[in-house]
Amino acid sequence: MEAPYTSDAKADTVTIIDFSDDGTPLGKTTVSKVHDDDQWQRMLPPISYDVTRRHGTERPFSAPGYDRKDPGLYRCICCGTPLFSGAAKFDSGTGWPSFWEPIAPENLLLREDGSYGMRRTEVLCIRCDAHLGHVFEDGPPPTHLRYCINMAALTFIPFSA
Repeated sequence: MEAPYTSDAKADTVTIIDFSDDGTPLGKTTVSKVHDDDQWQRMLPPISYDVTRRHGTERPFSAPGYDRKDPGLYRCICCGTPLFSGAAKFDSGTGWPSFWEPIAPENLLLREDGSYGMRRTEVLCIRCDAHLGHVFEDGPPPTHLRYCINMAALTFIPFSA
């Protein structure tokens, strides 16, 4: 898969599409990149630090909320950038949250990942470079994409009723 969303990882600022906690688009905003590893280690649970900062992977079917179906917004656990909507979530049977599209492609950084002898496309948060998971071309219509994301990299904000 070709990585359509790339970014200069050394840039000091990035433009994201922001969303309110109820999923309402707030428009483009320029934000500072976040690069403080000491801060991540202090503020994140160990599994989230391992996944987001060290490119780890949580065990399938292990993370609370991986199978939730309620409407809501998924934000980056590190910096709060909006990443996915519950409306694009589907059960891939893999044990990780799967989405057929991001809430705003501009909020993601995709890059080639050749680790472990595989060719995959890694998905990262555009603002803080947090490793989120990978995207594959075996998802459902309309995109046929499967963003396979670690729950440890996400914070879920339920939509108010």
